[in-house]
Amino acid sequence: MNNWGRKIIWTAVLILAMSAIAACGTNNKAADGKNVQTGNAAAASAAPAETGGATASEGATRTVTGEFGEVEIPANPQRVAGIYVEDYLKALGVTPVVQWYHPSWGKQDYLNLDVPEFDISGSIEALLDKKPDLIITDGGADAAKVEQYSLVAPTYRLPESVLQDSRLILTAVADALGIPEKGKAVLAEYDQKVADGKAALQQALGQEKVAVIRLNVADKTVALFGVKNRFTGVLYSQFGLTPVPMAAEMTEFQSIISEEVIPELEADHIIVFPDNGEWDTAANQEAIKMLDGPLWKNLPAVKNGNIYRMERSHWQSGGITANQMKLDDLLKVMVK
Repeated sequence: MNNWGRKIIWTAVLILAMSAIAACGTNNKAADGKNVQTGNAAAASAAPAETGGATASEGATRTVTGEFGEVEIPANPQRVAGIYVEDYLKALGVTPVVQWYHPSWGKQDYLNLDVPEFDISGSIEALLDKKPDLIITDGGADAAKVEQYSLVAPTYRLPESVLQDSRLILTAVADALGIPEKGKAVLAEYDQKVADGKAALQQALGQEKVAVIRLNVADKTVALFGVKNRFTGVLYSQFGLTPVPMAAEMTEFQSIISEEVIPELEADHIIVFPDNGEWDTAANQEAIKMLDGPLWKNLPAVKNGNIYRMERSHWQSGGITANQMKLDDLLKVMVK
């Protein structure tokens, strides 16, 4: 049992001793090193990863199973840090205490969060200052990083098994927050929006083939995103678009291709965005010049006006909010 569990148990014992209440039907004791909930405690939602129940009392905890084992977390967290998963917190109506930031990658600007930034490449002391009572992180944190975060607050690293599906991530985050019903409601709304959007896109495009390309401006390379890409695979798996053959056959998330290969993609529609910054930044003016080159101008997709310049912030995120923004973008440019 970790320190949070010990503190909770000793506090409970002290309260019982002071009030001289014993054996009143709430036999709250430690068994096999785990916190056993009282018989009249409110039952927690039956989350797949959960191995303990939650009480309604302040300071109650429950045990969930993350990628690196069991972790005891607050039953009703109030100050949540969602490293890499702020998108899901916002979708669930929860404002995180910080937003992750990296000097080289920036942050998820599309969320428009008005909270302090936490430089994930720096010291965890900045996170400690914000006093989170729960930290949730995705696959960007390995076991060593999770151990570091756990020095600040109980840390739930999402299981690897959910990380390829934004819907499963949303459900896992909602369960960890103790608001599974809110998660179901958000998911139902999302599924309806996707179903409506998919129908409109299929009617407009049929089987026309789509390619998603990122311009790596600094390296002067082009990355083709495959069907398994965590950021854009949703276009094919949920929105019903047809990938170009090369993307459909890819087992990796992305593949660096030369400009000369682009005409071979056989793309009827091309979605493109830069790897960093906005289109109007000085660095990305070079990317725009690339798009004006002869190889691009002769593409059927370009000739037919079917090349779409997207903003990178939400197109390089696989979150539930970002996915809805991508769908909005596609409906705007593809459905006439």
